[in-house]
Order: sequence, then structure tokens, then C-alpha cells
Amino acid sequence: MFTGIIKELGTVRCISGLGNSYRLSIEAKDIVEGLKTGDSVAVNGVCLTLTGRNKNVLDFDVMAETIRATGLGKLGPQDRVNLEDALKAGSPIGGHFVSGHIDCVGRIRYVKRSADEASIELSFPERYSPLVVEKGSVTLDGISLTVGKVINNSITVYLIPHTLNVTTLGKKRAGDDINIEFDLIGKYVVKLTSE
Repeated sequence: MFTGIIKELGTVRCISGLGNSYRLSIEAKDIVEGLKTGDSVAVNGVCLTLTGRNKNVLDFDVMAETIRATGLGKLGPQDRVNLEDALKAGSPIGGHFVSGHIDCVGRIRYVKRSADEASIELSFPERYSPLVVEKGSVTLDGISLTVGKVINNSITVYLIPHTLNVTTLGKKRAGDDINIEFDLIGKYVVKLTSE
């Protein structure tokens, strides 16, 4: 379980295929302290298991299904990724409950920037529309955000400069893909009320 509060930006060292799985290696600095093999780490919002560590380089084995269902397969060397270690009992929950299980990949329609804020509009597959509510929570590439506006199968989020500076959202452009995890509680409410 995570909160969507990014701890640091990591740098992809390599991603390579190993039969039906892939090896993803990421260089990090702050998050490595205390991590051990078997721990969960959210990489652009995707919950991955740490399978190895060499100093500041973290290794993850990633199944082909995860590559297919998320944006991880488009990563290459030197790409920056959002990193968050797993929530620990007693830690503050600054964002919202995030499982690290991506619902879908969305596409950024536009990015607008001004001196003190930015907004991003993105679209996603229509079947997920019931999971989104205005002023509700959404996780984009692992970042806990508030939905500012909902129109059909698109949402707009508003970002402060701090978020743009400490996450990968500051580099996103129209046409980029983004991992989306809809609010966990909202998903259960929709399931219960639709049965």
C-alpha cells in the first residue's frame, strides 16, 4: 500500500527482456535506505517487488502482463521515474490509499502552464468513467492528485509548481501516456452499487 506522495525521482539504468519477464534497473538515492529484497516499491505508480540491489541501483523483475498493462514498457535508459516506498504502520498518509495496481493507461490531451500553476487534461478508456468523481482522488504515474474537472472519459488535474518540480509531471507533454489508478474506495463503492 502506498499514499501517492513521491519520495524521489529515480533514473532508469536499463530495461531488458528475460523470456516472459523483464528486468528493470533504476538508480535512486534517498529511497534505497532501508530497502531490502522482497520490499514493494511504486515505480510510476506500479507496485513492483525489489529483487536485487547493488548500492544505489534497484532491480525489479517485471512480468510481461505488467509491461502490457502499464506504461513501463515505454521506459528507456535515462528516463526519470516517480518512486515511493511502501506505507509503514504509523506513517502519515499525506495523499490517499494507493494500491499500486494500475487500472489503465491514459493519454495526455493537453498541458497548460503559467507562472504559478499548471493543468493537465487526459483521456482514458470510457469503461472507467464511473470510477471518477469531481474533487475525488486519482493517481497519475503514482502521484496522488485531486480531480479538478470531469468531462465524459477525460479529467483535468491542477498542479502547483512543487508537484511539477519533484515529479515527472513537469516533463509531460500532450500525447504522452500516463499510468492511472482510480480511487480504491470509489472502485469498491461502484462494485457494491452495481450488483
